[in-house]
Amino acid sequence: MPLSVVILAAGQGKRMKSGWPKVLQPLAGRALLKHVIDTARELAPDAIHVVYGHGAEQVRAALKSEDVSWVLQERQLGTGHAVLQALPGIPDAHTVLVLYGDVPLIRRGTLEGLLKLADSKTLAVLTVMLSDPSGYGRILRDARGRIRKIVEHKDASQKELRVRESNTGIIAAPAKLLKKWLASVKSNNAQGEFYLTDVAAIAAKGKFHVVPRLAHNESEVLGVNDKVQLAQVEAAYRHERAQELMLGGVTVIDPARLDIRGTVTAGRDVQLDVNVVLEGNVTIGDRVRIGPNCVIRDTKIGADTEIFANCVLDHAVIGPSCKVGPFARLRPGAALARDVHIGNFVEVKNAQLDAGSKANHLTYLGDALIGKDVNVGAGTITCNYDGVNKSQTHIEDGAFIGSGSMLVAPVRIGARATIGAGSTITEDAPADKLTLGRSRQVSIDSWTRPPKRKKS
Repeated sequence: MPLSVVILAAGQGKRMKSGWPKVLQPLAGRALLKHVIDTARELAPDAIHVVYGHGAEQVRAALKSEDVSWVLQERQLGTGHAVLQALPGIPDAHTVLVLYGDVPLIRRGTLEGLLKLADSKTLAVLTVMLSDPSGYGRILRDARGRIRKIVEHKDASQKELRVRESNTGIIAAPAKLLKKWLASVKSNNAQGEFYLTDVAAIAAKGKFHVVPRLAHNESEVLGVNDKVQLAQVEAAYRHERAQELMLGGVTVIDPARLDIRGTVTAGRDVQLDVNVVLEGNVTIGDRVRIGPNCVIRDTKIGADTEIFANCVLDHAVIGPSCKVGPFARLRPGAALARDVHIGNFVEVKNAQLDAGSKANHLTYLGDALIGKDVNVGAGTITCNYDGVNKSQTHIEDGAFIGSGSMLVAPVRIGARATIGAGSTITEDAPADKLTLGRSRQVSIDSWTRPPKRKKS
């Protein structure tokens, strides 16, 4: 049956105490709503409808690249009212899956199981057993185990409040019937709102099947209403992603101190130390070791490479058997071939280093092509920017760049050339020669150190 997904994302989130709408609060580097849209898209639906309201312009602007149908709920009159706003755009022949923009950890497999239960005569409801169901609607079953009613926490009796099976709000139903049921929902409750949960009792009275499906665990249905809950969901997300890596063979020194904010592909016998942050698309080869406090974003790391502590790698490509850091920064366009060494306080931007080359200390390499087996001494700078344009430095195979050298681009250093320490090179240096660019050293005999002034 064709599928339409409706994501409710109109809430203001006053308890967040934020200038951003609730669904734009960040989880692992992405908006809560973005997580839900991405999961919905994994189900290959015919359409995704996002019902939005508070912070309308912010929400649309933040997710303007998403291929969804935006439905404005001008007045927030409850979840049932919110779903009604989207239903006119959904054909009767579709199954409707209702999700929430502030429930970001829901799993594809759970939703697929729920959808299998929904048919032309069945409303499927996702439920969860909570250790503390405070604030959640309670699931009331009949003798056959079907749902006869969902009662909201504020409307529940003391007996009903003792029920631990709780409503997640996520349902799947045939569109034609859902339209009919929602038309019968009333707002005579403690909140004065039109509850989506009321369709369960309406469907049951109409002799339709209302079938529950239990979620696997609490974390995937946790909602986010304040910064405390946001941190709880972040911790749950962090635990899940770390567990996935560990089950795949990665050694994670402390799963609670690993942040994954994107897609990670890791080989065998990889080791991740504490406080590693992986963002975007990261590929890690076999036997890679990443030290503590590293941030790695949209980067590919070859096998047997070691990233030492406190490095920032951003849109870089690192070959096999390299050593990077500690305290190194690779910026976009950095590309290291096999067995390249980038040491402490070295920055590489839009530069390629061929096999065996080394820059071990206090160096900036920007807009450069560096050949094989080049040694770049401490304090070297490729002076690539004249205030208007950027130019390239080309260092050929086997060159030796002495410490404290300024290579003023555009410039070429020939193969096996040696640049004397402290040189400023403004013209091409020939191959196999020593090139110096220093001013003459002068000592002034008559000079004396000025005396220290006395404080008045």
